[in-house]
Amino acid sequence: MFQIHNGESTAATLGEFGFPGEHYAFQEVLMAGPTPKGLSPDDWLTTRASYLIAAYDLNSEDCRNKLLKQEAALQNCSEHDETILWFEHDLFCQINLIYLLDWFSKRPPGKGSLSLICIGEFSGVEDFRGLGQLTGEQLASLFDKRNHVSKREFDLATQAWAAYCSTDPRDIVRLLEEDTSAMPFLRNALLLQLARFPSVLNGLGRIENTGLDLVSRGRIEFKSLFPSFAKREPLYGLGDAQFWNELKRLAEARNPLLTICGLHAESNEYHQASFELTVTGREVLACSRDFVELNGIDLWLGGVHMLDGDAVWRWNDDHTELLARSGINEKG
Repeated sequence: MFQIHNGESTAATLGEFGFPGEHYAFQEVLMAGPTPKGLSPDDWLTTRASYLIAAYDLNSEDCRNKLLKQEAALQNCSEHDETILWFEHDLFCQINLIYLLDWFSKRPPGKGSLSLICIGEFSGVEDFRGLGQLTGEQLASLFDKRNHVSKREFDLATQAWAAYCSTDPRDIVRLLEEDTSAMPFLRNALLLQLARFPSVLNGLGRIENTGLDLVSRGRIEFKSLFPSFAKREPLYGLGDAQFWNELKRLAEARNPLLTICGLHAESNEYHQASFELTVTGREVLACSRDFVELNGIDLWLGGVHMLDGDAVWRWNDDHTELLARSGINEKG
């Protein structure tokens, strides 16, 4: 029995609890960075490794080797009697999950079956955020509630992964017009993904706008800012490193929205960092100026790469619709 977990915490908890089977943590961050469709396996590895190395300051060889080992671990699943996927309801997990279900759908099943545990709540746990909150005993109690992955789940995940990797984000919108009940947490996750596109109001996505708003309300230290963000936007499922990268992009822009203090030149230890809104940051937060107009854009969201001079997709939250605006000088 091979158990694929959504992170190291869950894998370690069940392993230490003595729950049977081999426990493996899937460690990609597919909600961040480029995921263009149509790449060969080698090009996919190169694309993902290049992003992860730059975004998280990883050793190049170590990162590539970990991705190769992860692929090998997935390939070996067919040798087990059963493979169980342990995931949850947030965007981070749902994107990794549709990738894995799409991956398994394209491979021979081998001698084993594929099962899924995916929850959005747990009885007795208030403010449930994820599987990492649960004890070994609580996690083990979910095992008998697993379901064998159905054709409907495979088909929907394959469609969702294709839409996520498409160069046209309207493919996600079109998918949401169909029945997504086979994966009950997918619809909300994909809506949250669409809300990451630059707003028609100020050129920032929902994550960045929430971060700026919290700083404006006095959450200036990262150690208090990140928990506040996680409480306000739990369904994104961001880790602290992903949230840091979002803030750093705003601070390193040509016309920065944030000033970062407390970082040492020899270290990228961001947990001690603090933030201050610039004048421009306050103007963008107030929607009197536009981040894309001020700074241009070079941003990947799934398979969509928005660049200066090309059409920039804008999200209208009031009407839950995407609009394509040409050029960076058109007011959103």
